[in-house]
Amino acid sequence: MACGLIANAHGCKVDEGSVHPCIINGQDYGQLLYTLGVLGWLMLVTIPGGAFAFAIWLIVLILHRERWRKRFAGGIPPPIPPLLP
Repeated sequence: MACGLIANAHGCKVDEGSVHPCIINGQDYGQLLYTLGVLGWLMLVTIPGGAFAFAIWLIVLILHRERWRKRFAGGIPPPIPPLLP
């Protein structure tokens, strides 16, 4: 993680337990590095969840396209919504 590399380069400690002061060029970046480190844990949930959602979407897309292709091959026109008065 980038926050760990930044903290190690400046001799700071970063963990998910609490905020530690990290002075870089006269400013304290401890809270920012802590937040970035904790957001790294969020990635462990969102990446697999996003991959699962993408796989479901891809399956639905493939099934939809196959049915659409069969409909055109059978000579059935696509549904056209009625015109509103």
